[in-house]
Amino acid sequence: MVPRPPQPGQKIACYNPAMSQSPPPAFSFSRLAGAALGAMCGDALGMPVEGWSAARIEQAHGRLDAMLPGRLPAGSYTDDSQMMIAILQTLAQHGGLDPAYLAGRFLALYEPRRGYGGRIDALMSRLAAGEPWDRVATDSWGNGGAMRVGVLGVFFADDEDACLDAALTQCRITHTHPRGLAGAAAQALAVRLAANLGAAGRKPEPTEFVERIAAKIEPIDQHVAQRLRAMPLLPFGDEAEARSALSWAYACDVSAAEAVPPALGAFLAAQQPEQAVVLAVSLGGDADTIGAMAGALAGAYWGLEALPAPWLAALENQSMGRDAVLALCRKICDENC
Repeated sequence: MVPRPPQPGQKIACYNPAMSQSPPPAFSFSRLAGAALGAMCGDALGMPVEGWSAARIEQAHGRLDAMLPGRLPAGSYTDDSQMMIAILQTLAQHGGLDPAYLAGRFLALYEPRRGYGGRIDALMSRLAAGEPWDRVATDSWGNGGAMRVGVLGVFFADDEDACLDAALTQCRITHTHPRGLAGAAAQALAVRLAANLGAAGRKPEPTEFVERIAAKIEPIDQHVAQRLRAMPLLPFGDEAEARSALSWAYACDVSAAEAVPPALGAFLAAQQPEQAVVLAVSLGGDADTIGAMAGALAGAYWGLEALPAPWLAALENQSMGRDAVLALCRKICDENC
């Protein structure tokens, strides 16, 4: 049964230390900041090749493992990370997911130059005109609800049902199609599972990992669950084999059904976070979004310290850049971990 959305203004409660004997080990600064900055790294790495084919990326760059300029300067994030930052601001301000506040943060941070689509531009105009958060979304099957949701997987690491509720609620601000909702749920639940496995020191078993997520989202949308189950057999021999298999199996486009599974595949095929993100952005198509989702998974599993230092140094660091995101993660953990 698909969870019902909360009523306008209703807040989804976060993990409460007073209600538990000990904090969940997966909910830590290292894993929350790892998911956040991992997403930003994947977003920035994929930004200059967004819309390219896998073959074109390989021909132009070989192994794309350094931040390059594109439609934005090198190290810049796109709408993917900007909307994720709005989620972090909401968690920092409210200690949980307040959808009305989050919609306001989406609007306050909104910069069209980051690459928002025309549908979101129109949605922002409706929010600016005062329409309620739960009346502005369209019936979209896109990956926009999934690209930004990874940090909720760490924040709700101790509660799968709360994680699912929060993922669906934040998605409903912009996307209401079952495929869009299922994609957001799949990504959040996958990051949650990655964080818990990383905290336990356990290596993900690919088939089991994919099936657990697919079974959980099947009541929301069977097609997205089927596309997850279409994952090529893992492990692969090397990055080239993984790139070929994943780019053949999935369109890697802006749809949730064709973007979330390859991001999970890139994470599951990797031995360390750099490999996960490089593989994800090399698949072509919606490279920044697939990179962001793989980066969130890798950062949640391996932690902030495992992310490549040159990438972190290259990330944009203006008023709402790398250091501001780290400060938000620290505030959230200080108040909730």
